[in-house]
Amino acid sequence: MPGRLPENAKLPEDFDPVAGARRLLRATRAGTLATNDRNTGHPFGSLVNVATTPDGSPVLLISRLATHTANLERDGRASILLAATGKGDPLAHPRLTVLGSLVRDDDPVLRRRFLARHPKAELYAGLPDFSTWRMIVAAFHLNGGFARAADLAPEEVLTDLSGADELLAAEESAIAHMNQDHAEAVKLYATVLAGGPEAAWTVTGLDPDGLDLAAGDHTRRLPFPERITTAAGLRTVLKRLADAARSKA
Repeated sequence: MPGRLPENAKLPEDFDPVAGARRLLRATRAGTLATNDRNTGHPFGSLVNVATTPDGSPVLLISRLATHTANLERDGRASILLAATGKGDPLAHPRLTVLGSLVRDDDPVLRRRFLARHPKAELYAGLPDFSTWRMIVAAFHLNGGFARAADLAPEEVLTDLSGADELLAAEESAIAHMNQDHAEAVKLYATVLAGGPEAAWTVTGLDPDGLDLAAGDHTRRLPFPERITTAAGLRTVLKRLADAARSKA
């Protein structure tokens, strides 16, 4: 039940499940997709690359030849496990399970955002059997490690897009401008403010809540200090963040 804590456990004071869920949702490049097998009804797990819609809902680019796609065409109910990796016990790292229904969606914005996150997918994205699918999220479950778990409703984690039409319309051009003309600032966002390693960072997406950044296999999410809904507001907050990063550097 969204909003419920497992076994009614009290969460540690330093645990912010909403922030943790949003970070995993926006920054994880691949996850385990669980579909209902069309032949036996058993859960069928497969590895998929993942991107997001502007509001954070998962987006997949999958082939109709794949078993998981055949399963989804019969029953769209699914879940995607997004897990952080690192040294030590894998269960000590946070992971997010996203539950919902996957539907085919040919919106070119979804394809663009997916390819920005996974540029190597350009090699096969144009093949006739590949299509984009979007998850209609029903619930989230975050496990941040021992005694750090929470069930979250979609509206707690997903980004509110109301009133942000101007920003969303400017997303593609704003990203191109940042990557072409402000590469130094983008690198500072990723390395100084978001804790990423030294690399050739680019912006792959933006929304009212923040920037998605990538450099090869590395990804980072940079939250905005306040909600942004206009192109002018975006320019203002990006300059402020760049100034803050330069002062810290």
